[in-house]
Amino acid sequence: MLKLLFIRNYALIDELEMEFGPGLTILSGETGAGKSIILGALDLITGKRADTSVLMDKERKCVVEAAFDIRHYDLQKFFEEEDLDYEEVTTIRREISPAGKSRAFINDTPVTLNVLQRLGAGLIDIHSQHQGLLLASGAFQMKVLDAFTGGDELIEAYRQAYGQYRETQRKYKELTEASQKAAADLDYYRFQYDELEAAALKADEQSELEREMDLLEHTGEVRNVLLTAWHTLLEDENGAVVNRLKGLLNALDRITAYLPEAKEYRDRIESAYIDLKDLASELEVKGNDTEYDPARAEEVQERLNLIWHLEEKHRVADVAGLLQLQEELARRIEKIASYDSEIAKTEETLSRLKEEVWTMGEKLSQLRAGVKEKIERSVIAMLHELGIPAARFVIEINRSDEPGPLGFDKVSFLFSANAQVAPREIGKVASGGELSRLMLSLKSLLTASTGLPTIIFDEIDTGISGDIADRAGEIIARMGEHMQVINITHLPQIASKGRDHYLVYKTDDNGHTRTRVKKLSSQERITEIAKLLSGRELSEAAFQNARELLGISGKD
Repeated sequence: MLKLLFIRNYALIDELEMEFGPGLTILSGETGAGKSIILGALDLITGKRADTSVLMDKERKCVVEAAFDIRHYDLQKFFEEEDLDYEEVTTIRREISPAGKSRAFINDTPVTLNVLQRLGAGLIDIHSQHQGLLLASGAFQMKVLDAFTGGDELIEAYRQAYGQYRETQRKYKELTEASQKAAADLDYYRFQYDELEAAALKADEQSELEREMDLLEHTGEVRNVLLTAWHTLLEDENGAVVNRLKGLLNALDRITAYLPEAKEYRDRIESAYIDLKDLASELEVKGNDTEYDPARAEEVQERLNLIWHLEEKHRVADVAGLLQLQEELARRIEKIASYDSEIAKTEETLSRLKEEVWTMGEKLSQLRAGVKEKIERSVIAMLHELGIPAARFVIEINRSDEPGPLGFDKVSFLFSANAQVAPREIGKVASGGELSRLMLSLKSLLTASTGLPTIIFDEIDTGISGDIADRAGEIIARMGEHMQVINITHLPQIASKGRDHYLVYKTDDNGHTRTRVKKLSSQERITEIAKLLSGRELSEAAFQNARELLGISGKD
């Protein structure tokens, strides 16, 4: 139940605070006084979007705050799921900054608009002047029908199962299409992979082959250099290096007795002598072994030609790129091979979900069919009470072969106000006044079924007057016996039914128009009802009529 509403710097409202009690509260005032502005502020509390256009003073932020008594509405689970502090009197606040930034809070904890919308939907229903258009909406009509089934858990379970079913259908379609395309690509991938696999490539192979090819192409030069080095070191007739070192060793041996350090020189030369002698032997062997092998040269060239061909064909720079491509092709081939298994699993899931959707959809259809006549009778009875004695109201349920987001059913509300006219779709046959009465009837039944804490009517009495207005007021007052109802009206018959009455009016403060709200005393209510009855020219008869409507005797 809404207990308190505080508004600052919103449209024509500088600052106001309103307290609300249980039962029916009336808001009245001249057209343009700002009643709808108050509703706009409440829209912010329920999560509607807003921008800086709502700021009266563009230099200050707008604040709208509402306190709700939520003790009896089983909302603890919602607060736990959203990690919010649960308070029996919960405060919701919206702030719009001059920079256009919007913030929302529940019990001083910042929340997203989505969270605020979910909470707001369970606290308050705002019926705007144009909501009668909803009557022609299939989604709204289905919502009305489902509200009477008591199948909220089934509806939610169906919604989730249907969402999974549709997602699995999408996945199955994508898999089968991908499988068909992949099957066409499989031969191509397989050919490429087999070609690379047959090549038996190794990571460092290309560089090693290129080095070997260079050696094969320069075999003669290499052999000549190696043997020349061997000859110079060991076999040169004009003084081989090794032989000359041998002579130095002998000479150093002779002077060692005279120059002791000559032994160190002799040892170092001996070490070089041994190394060079060994090196000369290696050079001789390597030089003699180095011969041009035309068969090996052809083999290496063919291997390199294959590698270069594959690199050019697949537009990669080296063997590493070819090996990476080979791995990728293997993965693609494996994935194509796994499509059958994945498709089979998806088919199994799809079959299970289809069975769930069909089963729950059938139950929903049965629930709807079970409450259809009860709703029709209740609405017709209320329309008769509201002055449409020949009213006929029919809920037409057509079944589809395939399920939709709301089940197999398509709902149409049919209406006729005249006995000689067959019921037709509401939007095609109902006048404004008839729409108002029909919507009031449905809202009255809905609120009784859903247990919504608060409902706000913004001139739901459009198009009615006189005795019918009085009857509408009685219905709204009856609703107020079970819930909180806030009703904006211009009709004295309805205004008189309220427990509390607020007057919305404008003032002109130094050239600035402001919207104000005043809670009326008993005497002020008589005056306001009298104005609604007769306009500005108040007569004693208007006052007397006002007292009668309010159930007050005498002139006090």
